[in-house]
Amino acid sequence: MPPSVARLEAEPITLETVRAVAKANFDAGNRFVTLSVHNLGDGNLDIIYHYDKNLNMRHYRLTVPLGQAVPSISDIYFCALLVENESRDQYGITWDGLILDFQGSLYLEKDTPPPLLRGPSCTLSTVTKK
Repeated sequence: MPPSVARLEAEPITLETVRAVAKANFDAGNRFVTLSVHNLGDGNLDIIYHYDKNLNMRHYRLTVPLGQAVPSISDIYFCALLVENESRDQYGITWDGLILDFQGSLYLEKDTPPPLLRGPSCTLSTVTKK
């Protein structure tokens, strides 16, 4: 990573703790904002979950190998079904327990190339003022 780019501070989580973290945030009254996916280019993806309460953001980073199924949080935060389906469209992520699974066609037409052939849709970087 270039020295001028700061990495988003996020608490690391595992496949085993994704749902417990979501449930703890839900029980604490936190809002699920979205999740971000970043292809690390080394065969792994970063999935960053973003939660908010009273303008205080909390971020959690899950790093998984490409092709690894990830537990869905859509039964805890129903709205997560949209971004989980979108990330399946864009990155081919399979979500275990997804409440409503569009099978990779939420936004894409059926003849769209497979996720890994589409290339990156965006990159994530932050800038810090000094």
